[in-house]
Amino acid sequence: MLKVLLAQIKEYKADSIKTPILVMGEVVFDILIPFLMARLVDDGINKGDMQTTWLYAGLMLLCAIIALVLGGLSGKYAAVASCGFAKNLRDAEFRNIQNFAFEDMDKYSTGGLITRMTTDVTNLQMAYQMVIRVAVRTPFMMLASLFMIFSTSARLGWIIVVILILLAFVIFGMMKLVHPIFMKMFKKYDKLNEFTQENISGIRAVKSFVREDYEINHFDTTSKDIYDINKKAEKLLVLNQPVMQLAVYSSILLICWIGAQQVVEGSMQVGSLMSLFTYIMTLLMSLMMFSMVFIQIIMSMASARRVVDVITQVSSLQSPANGITTVKDGEVQFDHVSFNYAGDPADPYILDDVNVTIPSGSSFGILGATGSGKTSFVQLIPRLYDTTKGSVLVGGVDVRNYDLEDLRNNVAMVLQKNVLFSGSIIDNMRWGAEDATLDEIREACRLAQADEFIQKMPDKYDTYIEQGGSNVSGGQRQRLTIARALLKKPKILILDDSTSAVDTRTDQLIREAFQTKIPDTTRIIISQRVSSIQDSDMIMVLDEGRVAATGTHEELLKTCPIYRQTYEQQQKGGDFDEQ
Repeated sequence: MLKVLLAQIKEYKADSIKTPILVMGEVVFDILIPFLMARLVDDGINKGDMQTTWLYAGLMLLCAIIALVLGGLSGKYAAVASCGFAKNLRDAEFRNIQNFAFEDMDKYSTGGLITRMTTDVTNLQMAYQMVIRVAVRTPFMMLASLFMIFSTSARLGWIIVVILILLAFVIFGMMKLVHPIFMKMFKKYDKLNEFTQENISGIRAVKSFVREDYEINHFDTTSKDIYDINKKAEKLLVLNQPVMQLAVYSSILLICWIGAQQVVEGSMQVGSLMSLFTYIMTLLMSLMMFSMVFIQIIMSMASARRVVDVITQVSSLQSPANGITTVKDGEVQFDHVSFNYAGDPADPYILDDVNVTIPSGSSFGILGATGSGKTSFVQLIPRLYDTTKGSVLVGGVDVRNYDLEDLRNNVAMVLQKNVLFSGSIIDNMRWGAEDATLDEIREACRLAQADEFIQKMPDKYDTYIEQGGSNVSGGQRQRLTIARALLKKPKILILDDSTSAVDTRTDQLIREAFQTKIPDTTRIIISQRVSSIQDSDMIMVLDEGRVAATGTHEELLKTCPIYRQTYEQQQKGGDFDEQ
């Protein structure tokens, strides 16, 4: 875990190294000040030597100025290093998330990933700044103070060592008790973030069903869980302050008692006793700071494990070594394919022993009830998931033998849930092809029947799309995503119920454009609407993960009861248009 975290320091190594060096220099000059003060009192003031008094006073002032400058510089470099470290952690997480297979994404909730990239990284940033600055200063200051105490009074030195050992046991015991509590608390944070995101994204549904009070109560319950866990941890951590104060006051009383005796006996001078007070207070204050560092480390250890989990997660789908980079054509073949999301042959299959061949350049319709495995079927083609049994071939080659990037560049999917990103229409279209010209974008939009409504917008193709495409209708969003997919010029185009929000006339125009403009592209169309697939070269009917029948529209009307019943019901219902 530590190796993974340290690897993210990268270009901030120099700042990370400068910080502790400057801190140690600061400590040296801080430690000299009480020593010079003792000399000022004993050799200057007590002896009435003003020249010596001014000399030591000037040296004390010089040490204070140098310590101040070194402390300021160490704070600057520590801030730069810790902020850079946090930036690199977030970058590493985000980069690896982009490589996640759908199966990997299923392991983490969206809220959990957000927490790992925000709250957890912030905890690590604070801990790192403390480690390279405070965690260097405090032990160095403690050792230097302890050395000065021993050089003044060995008896007091050993007493302080015993107190330090007892305090160390208390701190480490507290660390062991609190760590699992923080781990539990961060899991609750995941749930809270996930719930908040879900509520905000689904606010229209919340309001339409008048569920505001229910959602508020749900949020309050989750927030209260975090409060209870945090309170439990703080009840343990709050003991840190009184324990440290007990140690401080006990040490002061011991110094007063033993030091006063030594001054009376003449074995110690007044200035040395004053410096002892300063060194012991410095030592114990440093120990208190050290305990605060430990508390932050306790919290960050839980965060560190969660961040490292994301950074080191190896995608379950990997490109093979020397994978094939050329997709010959758009032929798709399912060879005895069985699939479930668990990947365990013992679990029930979502797709069961599917055998079908889709010729290159043909149109292929898929019909089936909800949960029949339609989306799972098409997700196996660009290898978003791997088959549990059997194999999927594209262009005559098993998809597992292709380089993943090249395979997916030749397969364009318009998902059931359409996604548009913040930016202009042109920006969104260039997701399909980064170097697409405006003419190419317009042509793709004309094929998808999107150009007409774009031309009516105030800024036309420069119109800004809000997050999630909230400022366009469902049908417009679908047509824009179809145009974006067309810009990839794929060998295989998959439409996963992606014309459900457009009227039947527009749907027909889109299919006719596909037939005439991209005849060499294999077109796989999932639809609940028979009219959207009835002109396909072949139609497959899925029923509970198995192929119930395949054939043309006319053939299925004669041979497949499921298809015939669906068609008749939709004909009676007038095949209503969704806007």
